[in-house]
Amino acid sequence: MSSALLRSTRHRRRRRVVPAILTVAALTELILIRLGQTYGSTEVEQALPLPGDGIIPRPSVVTNHAVTIDAPPARVWPWLTQMGWHRAGWYTARWVDQVLFPANWPSATQLIPELQDIEVGSFIPDGAPETKCGFIVEELDPDRTLVLHSTSHLPATWQQKGWARLDWTWTFTLTPVGDGRRTRFHFRSRWITDPWWFTLFGWLVVVPADFIMSRSMLNGVRDRAEA
Repeated sequence: MSSALLRSTRHRRRRRVVPAILTVAALTELILIRLGQTYGSTEVEQALPLPGDGIIPRPSVVTNHAVTIDAPPARVWPWLTQMGWHRAGWYTARWVDQVLFPANWPSATQLIPELQDIEVGSFIPDGAPETKCGFIVEELDPDRTLVLHSTSHLPATWQQKGWARLDWTWTFTLTPVGDGRRTRFHFRSRWITDPWWFTLFGWLVVVPADFIMSRSMLNGVRDRAEA
């Protein structure tokens, strides 16, 4: 076979292979985005108005995740109130912490009494003290609802220079099911981002990653409460 014919054959193969790879990559991204938006939640839960929704009335992104826990809300609630950086953690799997947040401590596997006294206005850290990164408790209804709000999850330089904006909420709700012996644990996030490239980054990177992070956190809370 001549060298010209070989080059032509290879070129035709590349023309078939490259579109196939791009198609698979695009489909995978779409699946991960969908999972990052809705994993574990029902259509009813996704449409349900929740406390804290009014803080971000027109979000760029909304995600809903849920899991059923074989324990009553009163046994789940203490795990939520002690969350935070260098508190009890976020209950994600240790490999997730080591890859994405290596400076954070392992998540607690027991309840810590001195971390149970949060109230509306409390600051929940989500980074080293010098970053001033964290959440403010906006709403708190023991055994039912915890709403956290942040505008601090960006580098200080970005905020000072107006390069980007991130305003977001986390809402955790506990709904008793099965005569109150089990709990439906629903976790919703709502974000507004600017400019367009930062919003695009959120959709393409953060939302798919949220499938891993949120699934790991919900399962971490479930395992601890059930134990």
